[in-house]
Amino acid sequence: MELTLGFSPCPNDTFIFDALIHDKINCEGLQFHVEYHDVETLNAKAFRGDLDITKLSYHAFAYAVEDYELLDAGSALGFGVGPLLICKDKDLAAELSQYVGKDLPEKLKDLKVGIPGKYTTANFLLGLAFPELQQKEIMVFSEIEKSLLDGTIDVGLIIHENRFTYMDKGLYKIVDLGDYWEQTTGSPIPLGGIVIKRSLPEEVKNKVNRLIAESVKFGFDHPKSGLEYIRSHAQEMEESVMYKHIELYVNKFSENLGDEGKKAINQMFEKARELNLVPSTEKNLFLVK
Repeated sequence: MELTLGFSPCPNDTFIFDALIHDKINCEGLQFHVEYHDVETLNAKAFRGDLDITKLSYHAFAYAVEDYELLDAGSALGFGVGPLLICKDKDLAAELSQYVGKDLPEKLKDLKVGIPGKYTTANFLLGLAFPELQQKEIMVFSEIEKSLLDGTIDVGLIIHENRFTYMDKGLYKIVDLGDYWEQTTGSPIPLGGIVIKRSLPEEVKNKVNRLIAESVKFGFDHPKSGLEYIRSHAQEMEESVMYKHIELYVNKFSENLGDEGKKAINQMFEKARELNLVPSTEKNLFLVK
């Protein structure tokens, strides 16, 4: 049986899926047709139901939950892994950092913000910390630093490996939105998960879940096994940056959400519903109950 599978070319995703798609584990008769896309494209594909299995933002999952359910394996959650809000102006960074979770003065409300997608978890967190920043421009995440440097935007919301490189480019952190979430909730931040179509047979869904967990474990046991594959898709080619990225986003929650991971996801959905940021649903979120 062949299934379509979408994930990003970022090191954490290629690390997770390396063993699965390169026959390093027994896939028990399943084959995977892989598509690589940035997170907002993956979110859009999920809304259309294009793929059998896909990575998406947890924010986007709220809009795709009628058709997909969340696998227990493959997620990116953790402490200290959140998106960063940054800018080129050191003084602006210092000033804005004083207003996290507070009302902004009028002069700051019209700042232009570059975001990696409307339905990204990063944008959801930005809405919690700075609800008055509404002048948003959607762009591919890898273009945000350049847009800050050339003055196209005033502040930028960065994700993935950019959190390791922005300082080298003379940019300044305003706030780590993951830290803000953690201080507010005491839970890890849910960034992205792997979902599967509800319409697939239960046996297939459970097999895919088990195989992704095995693929993650293979990566943990053989961390350099997929080096060339990971490097071939990485934005930042330096090996140390790739593995910092992997260490940050691939952890125990990637192999198994567990009670702590599910609690964090439920907290995010409840908070979003309270603020009317996402539609309500009667569907169960998780494949593994």
